[in-house]
Amino acid sequence: MKNLLFALLGLAFGFQGIAQEKYLSKEIQIKMAGLAAPEEDRANITVYGYDKEGKVVLLKEGSNNLVCIADDPGMNGISVSCYNKKLEPFMSRGRELKAEGKDMMERRAIRQKEVESGKLKMPDGPSMTYILTGKEANLNRETGELKDAKLRYVIYMPYATTEETGLPDKPHTPGMPWLMDPGTHRAHIMITPADKN
Repeated sequence: MKNLLFALLGLAFGFQGIAQEKYLSKEIQIKMAGLAAPEEDRANITVYGYDKEGKVVLLKEGSNNLVCIADDPGMNGISVSCYNKKLEPFMSRGRELKAEGKDMMERRAIRQKEVESGKLKMPDGPSMTYILTGKEANLNRETGELKDAKLRYVIYMPYATTEETGLPDKPHTPGMPWLMDPGTHRAHIMITPADKN
């Protein structure tokens, strides 16, 4: 029994150690989140990140039109993003639902109903999102530098269609813009630059 107790304590402290090891300081989270934004906008962004318990918290109040999200320490790989503040009601609702334990498909269905009912407002025009991704092995945890990161662009255009935009619903060549989820509240143009050879 004593051995089992020590084993369980070891596991608990082991998990705590992993969580502590994955946690990045407020300053590093702000710096990393800003990497997704255009360089000239980085000083004035609003940034949400994570506390040591993994909860989403406001790290920095900004003054421009970009809201940025630091890397989620509970997910594999590195992913930071910045989006137009017009998307904040939609994005913050997604974070709320995730905190309630809803999976991706549940979050999608709930937000769709709320948008369609008028409870949740979507932008009335195109709204930009920047997403920067990379490998954890390429992150310098002391400086926040991320080697070989890839930036992609997402332009939300609620209810846009392929007919309206002239965009296809899938890319035909690497790097080509295309319309994902056409005709829905989540309709957005995807632009993923082709890998350099």
